[in-house]
Amino acid sequence: MCGRFTLSLDLDDLIAVFPDFVFPPDLKPRYNVAPTQDIAVVPNTGDRQVTMFHWGLVPSWAKDTAIGARMINARSETLAEKPSFRAAYKRRRCLILADGFYEWRKAVGRGPKTPMLVKLASGKPFAFAGLWEVWRPDDTPIFSCTIITTTPNELVQPIHDRMPVILPPAAYDLWLAPGEQSASVLQSLLKPYPAVEMVAYEVSRLVNSPRNDSPECIVPVEAP
Repeated sequence: MCGRFTLSLDLDDLIAVFPDFVFPPDLKPRYNVAPTQDIAVVPNTGDRQVTMFHWGLVPSWAKDTAIGARMINARSETLAEKPSFRAAYKRRRCLILADGFYEWRKAVGRGPKTPMLVKLASGKPFAFAGLWEVWRPDDTPIFSCTIITTTPNELVQPIHDRMPVILPPAAYDLWLAPGEQSASVLQSLLKPYPAVEMVAYEVSRLVNSPRNDSPECIVPVEAP
């Protein structure tokens, strides 16, 4: 599962890593992004425009947006089978921009879980593999998305049994190609990111509440 993440770098830093993407000028750093909020997404519409989508997929057949809170993640292994995801997997893929994600490590015994921030060792931003949908209850469409997850790499495995799919830049063109793609072509992209290129460290329990969205959330906790 991926239930919180960060996009904490300044706009200039994001543009330097993603020069082909068109960013909104008012994009602000985020330190504790939570489900049901709007997040920065690049949909496969052909224009590489970074836009804000609701985090929590709302299929076109949904009765209301409440279903989105239960669809913040999609398991890579079953995308081609699940009715909620299979059409989007073929036709509506996106990149979800981030520079870290949180997972909570279980304590030994009955102690509280420890929040951990996982990011690239380089400190650079990256992109999760995602799917998007549009829901049209009236004249105002709602665009929403979900983050695809996979099995954990060696770094994340002691912390959690799932991790988000982080796509390498070489995969962006295929993932963002407009139109329909077959699962047999896409599935090979949905694998754990190399652990040797990532780091994880403990952070403050401030991140336990989505109301806290400040730089203090990403500061490492000093080991005793």
